[in-house]
Amino acid sequence: MNVEKRSIDFIPENERYGKPGSLFYIWFGANMNITTIASGVLPVAIGLNLFWSAVAIILGSLIGAIFMASHSAQGPKLGIPQMIQSRAQFGVIGAVLPLLFVMLIYLGFFVSNTLLAAQAIESVSPLDGNGNIYLIGALCFVVALYGYRLIHRLQKVLSFLSILVFLIASALALGLPIPAEQWSPAGFSLAKFLVAVSIAVTWQLSYAPYVADYSRYLPTSTPTSQVFWYSYAGTVAGGAWMMILGAVLSVAIGGFSDNVGSHLAQLFGPAAVLLFIFIVYGQVAINVFNLYGAFMSTVTVIEPFSRLRVTPTVRGVFMFLISVIATALCTISQDNFIDYFLNFIFFMSYFLIPWTAINLVDYYLVRKGNYCVPDIFDLNGRYGRVNLVACGSFILAILLEVPFMNTTLYVGPIANALDGIDLAWIIGLLVPGLTYYFAMKRSSVVKLEQELSS
Repeated sequence: MNVEKRSIDFIPENERYGKPGSLFYIWFGANMNITTIASGVLPVAIGLNLFWSAVAIILGSLIGAIFMASHSAQGPKLGIPQMIQSRAQFGVIGAVLPLLFVMLIYLGFFVSNTLLAAQAIESVSPLDGNGNIYLIGALCFVVALYGYRLIHRLQKVLSFLSILVFLIASALALGLPIPAEQWSPAGFSLAKFLVAVSIAVTWQLSYAPYVADYSRYLPTSTPTSQVFWYSYAGTVAGGAWMMILGAVLSVAIGGFSDNVGSHLAQLFGPAAVLLFIFIVYGQVAINVFNLYGAFMSTVTVIEPFSRLRVTPTVRGVFMFLISVIATALCTISQDNFIDYFLNFIFFMSYFLIPWTAINLVDYYLVRKGNYCVPDIFDLNGRYGRVNLVACGSFILAILLEVPFMNTTLYVGPIANALDGIDLAWIIGLLVPGLTYYFAMKRSSVVKLEQELSS
C-alpha cells in the first residue's frame, strides 16, 4: 500500500472512488474506543443518575450529529479537506484563526487518547509508562502516514470487531449491581442535564473540523443525503452507545474513572489480554484521525505563505514532527484525568461551535454550495486574504460566551445567576450564525461572486 499522495489539494474526479456506506463504518468505528467511554463518565461525574445521563447523551448526540453530518456532506461536492474550505468564509489567511484552535483540539485529543491507552496496558506491558506512550505514538504515525485508504480499511475492521466486543461488554455491564434509583426519573436537575447535553453535543462536533476529509474522495455525483445519513447514523449509534456504557460502568465499578481501559478489560476475565490489544487498536485508530487532521491543518496554515509541494517525503517529515510533539505532550502527567477531560470538552465547545455555525451558514444559506475551489488556494482570489465579517463574528461569539461558561476552572456571572446552567454553546451557535448571515447577505462580495459564477 502506497503513502497517500494528496494532502490539502483538490481531489480530481478520476481519483474519486468508494460508496457513502463506508462513512457509517468510519464514524461508528471512530466512536468505539475508551475515550468515548470516558466521556460517558462525565454526566455521572457532575451528579446525574443513569436515567438522566442516558437521556442527555442520546439527545446531545442526536443534536450534535446534525452539524457533524452537515459538514461531512460537503466533502464529495468540494473535494477538499474541511478546514481549508474555511478559507471561503474567513479568507485565505484569516482561516488561520480557527485553525490554530483546531490544532490545539487535535493535540488535546491525542493526549487524552494516548494517556488512556497507556494507562490501560500498564499492567500487562513490559514497558514503563513513557515506553507505552512512545509505542502508541509510533503506531499512530505509521497508520496516519499511509493516509485515507488505510484509515478507511482499519475503521471497517474496527467497526465489526467493536460490535462483538462491546455487545459482550454491555451485557456484562448490565449484569453488574446497580442501585435501582439510578434508573429513576426522580431527582432531575436542569443545570446538570444541560451540561450533560452540551458534553454529548460537543463530542459529536469534535469531528466537524475533519469529517469532510473522509468523504472528499467520494465521486461528485454521490447523493448529499446519503453522505449525511450514513455519517449521522454511524456517529450517533457508536457515540451514544459508548457514552451510555461508560456511564453505566462508572456507577457499577468503584474507581472506574481512575483507569477506564483496565477496568473495562477486567470485565472479560481470562480474555482480558485480548481486550488490552483491542483497546490499543481502538485508540491508535482514533488517534490517527487527530494526526491526519493536524497534518492537514499545519499544511493549510503554511501554504498561503509558502507554496509547499507536499511530496510523500514532505508528508512523512510533517507527520513525524507532529507525532513527536503530540507524544511529548503525553508524557506530561495529569493528576486528575476526568477533571482535565471535562475542561477540555468545554474548551472545545467554546471555539468549535462558533466556527461550525459560520461554516454551515455560509455553505447552506449564503453561498448554497457554490464555491470556486481554485480561489480557495489563491491569496488574490475572490475570497480574499481576510474576511473581517467571519473573523469578527467568530471573536465576538467567543467573547459573548464567557459570561455563560461553567467549568471547574471558571464560572461566568450569567451561568452563576442561572444556578450553573451553561448556555454558552447556544450563544456560540446563534450569535456568529446570525451576524455572519445578515452581514454577508448585505455584502457586495457575495453578489459579485454570484455574478462571476453565473
